[in-house]
Amino acid sequence: MLKKILTGLLVILIIIQFIRPDKNESNDLTYDISTKYEVPDDVSHLLQVSCNDCHSNKTEYPWYANIQPVAWWLNDHVVDGKRHLNFSTFTKMPIAIQNHKLEETIEMVEEKEMPLASYTNFGLHKEANLSEEQRQKIIVWAKNQMTYLKETYPADSLVMPKRRQ
Repeated sequence: MLKKILTGLLVILIIIQFIRPDKNESNDLTYDISTKYEVPDDVSHLLQVSCNDCHSNKTEYPWYANIQPVAWWLNDHVVDGKRHLNFSTFTKMPIAIQNHKLEETIEMVEEKEMPLASYTNFGLHKEANLSEEQRQKIIVWAKNQMTYLKETYPADSLVMPKRRQ
């Protein structure tokens, strides 16, 4: 009986290898944050190694992303990350949302909620383990972008519209 169960599990494991999610590799930069905001090279590098795999249209996949069900799990993280913040479509959003997303970026980096521990655990993505100095670079950069928005747009255009209840 155990042999039949193990054989069945093996067959299922082999079959699911052919059911793959689409990869996040379009790299469309039409509405990328860098098309409107100044992103210094050092900050760009930090965003690339610690944020962009889940928060852009270009994910650099590790070798284990080709194994199911790991690929499904990774795909879920990428889809969820892009739902919250996508630097590749950043300038497509209304100004108030851009301002809010910069504010959220500051908060997440300050509180060390990003990058996720699951992204950096076990020595994975070592460059994404941000030092305090690197965190401060991202925070200062995001605050500078918010200042730019405040200086460029009317104050009421930077406020998120109230949701109807």
